[in-house]
Amino acid sequence: MKNQNTSSADSMNICQSKSFRNKVKKFNKSQKSALDIEIRKIIANPDIGTEKKGDLKGVLIHKFKRKASQYLLSYRHVSDGIQLITIGSHENYYRSLKTYLKNR
Repeated sequence: MKNQNTSSADSMNICQSKSFRNKVKKFNKSQKSALDIEIRKIIANPDIGTEKKGDLKGVLIHKFKRKASQYLLSYRHVSDGIQLITIGSHENYYRSLKTYLKNR
């Protein structure tokens, strides 16, 4: 993603958390390109992810594969669009996500 806030044709705002931005900075060009495709899928169908329960209620997780790695992208609906929370591999993903949300 290029900016913190971008708009689709439907005028849906996409906001990135600081955690999300920092992780994406470490991606190479092909990973960023694949991520852009997955974000477009979320924009086209905001309920594509699986909604979590318990501590993570209201958070949706979109899983996708890039080469041999599976990534999890967490996001949630906000008043005027979607907030991208974090992205990463499955290892310790949910623990890190809970910690991040607890500190917000």
